[in-house]
Amino acid sequence: PGTRALDFSAMKVFRITEGRQLQFRAEFFNFFNHPNFGRPNLNVDNPGFGAIRSGGGGREGQLALKYIF
Repeated sequence: PGTRALDFSAMKVFRITEGRQLQFRAEFFNFFNHPNFGRPNLNVDNPGFGAIRSGGGGREGQLALKYIF
């Protein structure tokens, strides 16, 4: 199975005074929370041959706040 993930970020800058600003940033990875399955078992002698028993992580997000002077 292939891997599909859409990442998204947004940023807003708030001007406080001249030369000073506050920056807010939000980032999301695997934004639509699409399942990304691992590789199937390729051992023919194993009774679980062809089974997929692992997967990638779900949606993750992070927020940041930065003061620029």
